[in-house]
Amino acid sequence: MADPVSGVAMPVSEDVIAADAPAAGPVGRLKPETSLAVIETASEPHRELSRLADDLRSLRSAAATAAEAVGCAVLPCATEPLPAPPSPPTGGERYRRIYEKYGARIFGHMTCGMHIHIGMPDRERAVAVSNHLRPWLPALQALAANSPYALGEDTGWASFRSVWWGYMPVAGPAPVFASAAAYDALLDQLVASGVILDRKMAYWFARPSEFVPTIEVRVTDVCPTADTAVLLAALTRALVATCQEELDTGAPPPAVSGQLLAAAHWQAARYGMEGDAVDVFTGHPVPAWSWVEKLVKHITPALSDAGDLAYVTGGLAELRAHGSWAARQRGIVSAGGGPADVAAYLASLLLK
Repeated sequence: MADPVSGVAMPVSEDVIAADAPAAGPVGRLKPETSLAVIETASEPHRELSRLADDLRSLRSAAATAAEAVGCAVLPCATEPLPAPPSPPTGGERYRRIYEKYGARIFGHMTCGMHIHIGMPDRERAVAVSNHLRPWLPALQALAANSPYALGEDTGWASFRSVWWGYMPVAGPAPVFASAAAYDALLDQLVASGVILDRKMAYWFARPSEFVPTIEVRVTDVCPTADTAVLLAALTRALVATCQEELDTGAPPPAVSGQLLAAAHWQAARYGMEGDAVDVFTGHPVPAWSWVEKLVKHITPALSDAGDLAYVTGGLAELRAHGSWAARQRGIVSAGGGPADVAAYLASLLLK
């Protein structure tokens, strides 16, 4: 949430959630996050992209209406564009402990990601799918890059949220796990070490959910528009389906260097779609759009089976023609605007 005139973050999430409560009924549509300057929304599960899009627009509309009622605006961005003091933590013992342990540098400012859940038959399958997803997640990260500005400065990154979140001790590409039991054993060890407070703080780019039978892909910045969010969801669903087909044929996880994969994520965060990507299979640089084209070719059968190929093709063409969201924000500044203009632009995209 931000001041509708200045664009500066406002720590008013509890007021916004309360303003929505009478309209939402017994199940709240807006939820607290760690910082009082951030709210979370969660869609229902959907098979059809059109229904997902309608759900996301409804949630965004609810957030905009509630925010207006308390005198603020909602910015669909992954970091706060304007300088602001660190926001206090959301009420509750867990958030207070997180804030105290990891500090205001991380949790006192916005780091807003989009988490995509894909249904899984069981936890074992989710861990196995995670192993197969790893090489392709930098492409999704680059496509979603939406945080070049933070605290009033051009950070030089397309996704500065990725950098900020990298301060956390358990973040980044997930390791390859032999089984769900191996995953759980490491998670238990990390909690026992005291480095993370609980199992929910395994912030790997893909992981089995601790609450619902899904694999959770959490590598992307929050998207400015519902259409872009749905595009990323469609790509992720097709990628997960492709990984499941690989598992059904007995194929092992792709042999990818962990360090090279980390370098690919660094490159995706730094340049987004406006530079080179790292082909993790060869180690060579390739234009980012060429790497995305390779991803789409890899998952085209799954996109076709789901009836999503035309939607994805059109969405990617639009993104390519008009530039990534990081590039569009920089275009405002290049044309003579400033971070406040970027904030206003982002606010205007919420209901698109």
